[in-house]
Amino acid sequence: MTRPSDTDELSVTGIECFAHHGVFEHERRDGQTFVIDLTLGLDTRRAASSDDLHDTVDYGSLVAQVKAAVESDPVDLIEVVAERISGVCLLDDRVEWARVTVHKPGAPIEATFADVTLTITRPRARRSTPPEQ
Repeated sequence: MTRPSDTDELSVTGIECFAHHGVFEHERRDGQTFVIDLTLGLDTRRAASSDDLHDTVDYGSLVAQVKAAVESDPVDLIEVVAERISGVCLLDDRVEWARVTVHKPGAPIEATFADVTLTITRPRARRSTPPEQ
C-alpha cells in the first residue's frame, strides 16, 4: 500500500454543505451546515509535465460530487457521511488514499464549543488478481 508520505497531496478545505444528518428529529427536520475538508494522495508528476486537466483530479468536479453525496440521503452519524465521501474520492483511480474531515459546528451539545470533527483516512482497495490456472 502507498503510504501518505509517498504521494503528493491535493487538498480542498471548507466545503460548505447543508444537510439533514443527525440522530435527533430536529436535526433531520431543520438541517444544518456541515463543512468538509479533503486531502487526496496522488502522483501529480504526469499533470505537471502535460499541463492537462485530464492527467489529474478535477477538484471542481470532485467538490460537486462530494457536495451531492453529503446533501443526499440523511443518516444518523457523521461516520457514515465521512465514509460516503471517502468512497466518492476513491472513485478516481489516480487517488491512492483520501483523508476526509467532516465538521459539524452546529452539533446539538449543551455547552459552548467551537466544532465537532471526525477525520478518517482510507486507502485505495487493491484489486486482487485471480490466480493463474
